[in-house]
Amino acid sequence: MRWSGKCPDCGEWNTLVEEVYQEGRAESQRSPLSVAAPQKLSAVSAEDIKRLPLAIAEFSRVLGGGIVPGSLVLVGGEPGIGKSTLLLQAAVSIAQNAGQVLYVSGEESIQQLKMRAERLKVGDSDLYLLTDTNLDNLIFQIESMRPKLAIVDSIQTMYLDSVPSSAGTVSQVRECAQRLQALAKSTGVPIFIVGHVTKEGSIAGPKVLEHIVDTVLQLEGDRFHALRLLRSVKNRFGTTSEVGVFEMAGSGMVEVSNPSEVFLAERMMNAPGSSIAVTMEGTRPLLVEVQALTSFTQNPMPRRTANGFDYNRLFILLAVLSKRLGLRLHDQDVFINIVGGMSIDEPAADLAVAIAIASATKGVPVPSDVAIIGEIGLSGELRSVGQLTARLNEAAKLGFARCLLPKTARPIDSPFSNLKLIPARSVGEALDAVLSD
Repeated sequence: MRWSGKCPDCGEWNTLVEEVYQEGRAESQRSPLSVAAPQKLSAVSAEDIKRLPLAIAEFSRVLGGGIVPGSLVLVGGEPGIGKSTLLLQAAVSIAQNAGQVLYVSGEESIQQLKMRAERLKVGDSDLYLLTDTNLDNLIFQIESMRPKLAIVDSIQTMYLDSVPSSAGTVSQVRECAQRLQALAKSTGVPIFIVGHVTKEGSIAGPKVLEHIVDTVLQLEGDRFHALRLLRSVKNRFGTTSEVGVFEMAGSGMVEVSNPSEVFLAERMMNAPGSSIAVTMEGTRPLLVEVQALTSFTQNPMPRRTANGFDYNRLFILLAVLSKRLGLRLHDQDVFINIVGGMSIDEPAADLAVAIAIASATKGVPVPSDVAIIGEIGLSGELRSVGQLTARLNEAAKLGFARCLLPKTARPIDSPFSNLKLIPARSVGEALDAVLSD
């Protein structure tokens, strides 16, 4: 009954929203006869549910193998990163191969959408454009057309007349998302919605928005670079560890079928502080370059900077190198960079990062034909990682002659005639194997 600017539960400021509830709402007067009856699991048939194929292979992989009918997918990303471009290309792909697609924009006019389509060199297809921000009108069009796919760009521009607040507010975004979810489930039409992001990079709006949708996709990348990474943050119909790699070109988003070659294209051979890590993004192995730079400093607290690598993990590796190997790092600024805008979360890149730091400190380059795999323990031991066969296959395919890996790794299923394996039990053995004064 009084004004409050701070939420007593989460402690955040300006997050309280006034909501006006109408008494005697129809939803509260539902008859018990209209309640859905439970069904036995064995009696439910899923044979008729087939994924809608998508010609964009990278997009399809992140979704889990295609678009699930009746799903609600949220696509987020920074402004200008390419969300609308990618979705327009997906809409054209479905319209040319499957049937009608409805693209609704609350931010651009039909003429502006036509200009973008011409820039993407889109031909004739069953793609229908609509410029409207009233969600009731959009729902009417979807129920009338029953398209194969509907795209809403963006959810923050939509509003409902029944909600007494402006578009983009917490209550409008939540109610609109719930209506779209009910529409998708009742009609079987998959719906993609675009979500704005905050300055911190998280999707704008209430957190419940991400709970309502079936899939949350995040388009990442630096707008000053061409590469774009499409990650699955949440997926009820597939894995959340897949990543799709695209390159922004004049004709739109172009798939990168072999990202490892792109990440290694500008690599400087035999440069101190550079190593190649073999990491996994879902079921796809990727080879990325790890760069390290150490510089003497008189500052009592040396700088530790990690770009694309876990900051706390870097401190652990530095402690292992200092304690177990006697590497002098207390008076060195240490900088780590994962080339290409990649972000490595798995511990399989520990050994590559540690060797890059040691290489930069000693000024001795790592041989350019060596790929590195391994997790490092606090005792300096090397631990095996999963999906080793796929990693080695990727390294051999890209022409690497040797691969440094833990000695405790499980036996390899297939032989690699052109790839020599260098087993090591500890970090010290690994450094002796690849760094020679």
